[in-house]
Amino acid sequence: MRHVDYSPLFRSTVGFDRLFSMLDTLAQPENNGQTYPPYNIERTGENSYRVTMAVAGFSEDDLTIEARSNVLTVAGAKPEESTEEKREFLHRGIASRAFERRFQLADHVEVKAAELRNGLLHIDLEREIPEAMKPRKIAISNGKENGKQIEAKAVN
Repeated sequence: MRHVDYSPLFRSTVGFDRLFSMLDTLAQPENNGQTYPPYNIERTGENSYRVTMAVAGFSEDDLTIEARSNVLTVAGAKPEESTEEKREFLHRGIASRAFERRFQLADHVEVKAAELRNGLLHIDLEREIPEAMKPRKIAISNGKENGKQIEAKAVN
């Protein structure tokens, strides 16, 4: 067994925003140590976040972004070079290899937008907690109010 799911344990924590640690944790153990492409995760508001990845040399057509069951997957692959355009590199410092990076998302976090600008891929995320799960205020009564009393009728 290579992967242990600790998410049921996280649901019992109080006052701990685990989004950053879950985003930073890669889903598969074999991806540990992966450093390409470099990325930043930033908090842009109370419930909004942004993942920025350096994807120089990739166009919109070369990148795919998929969000499924609390996992955000960003993959990039350049089309194969044609044989007539073979170039000889004296130094190759700009990586154009295929990649796939996975981010574990917290519950109720959705991808809102993605934008490729100046070689940086910006993915905007937002946490939207459903109304049924939002905290609500419960009125406390002192027991002395004249409320409605429910009377039961005897069954004959």
